[in-house]
Amino acid sequence: MRLTQWTDYSLRVLMHCAAHEDRPQPTTISEVADAHGISRSHLTKIVMTLAAQGFIETTRGRGGGMRLLRPATTITVGEVVRKTETDFQHVECFNRETNRCRMNGQCGLKHVFGRALASYLGVLDQVTLADLVAPPAAAAEGAAKTGGGAATWRISAAR
Repeated sequence: MRLTQWTDYSLRVLMHCAAHEDRPQPTTISEVADAHGISRSHLTKIVMTLAAQGFIETTRGRGGGMRLLRPATTITVGEVVRKTETDFQHVECFNRETNRCRMNGQCGLKHVFGRALASYLGVLDQVTLADLVAPPAAAAEGAAKTGGGAATWRISAAR
C-alpha cells in the first residue's frame, strides 16, 4: 500500500495548517514549500484541490494564505487518503469492467486484498491531523489508546 506523492504533499499541507491552527496569520504556500522543499507551483495545485474538497479555505492577496475549514481533531488521515488517492485496485479483479482474470470465482486473492485495504484504511481513520502534530507526550498517549506506536511527526519552520 503505497501513497502517491500527491497524497504525501496533501498531508504535509494539512499537517502544516494543523500545526499552526492557532496563530493569527494563515499558513502560506511558500511556508510549506520552504519547509519541505516542494515546488510552489505544484503545491498551488494541491492547495486548490484541498480547498475544493472542503479541507481548507484560502484567502488571496496580502495577508492571505490557507486555514483548515474544520478543526484538526475532526480530519482523519483515512479521509484525506480516500480523497487524494486515485487507485485502490491492487489486483486486476478489483475492477469488474476490465477484469480478464481466468481464475475469477476460484481465487480468494481479491478478498484478501480487500480485507487488507479495509484494515489499512481503518487504522488511518483512527488518526487525526491533530494526532500527527501533537507534542510527543500527547501523541504517545493517543497511540496507546489506538494500539499504535509512539512515533510522531513534528513540523518546524526551520529545517
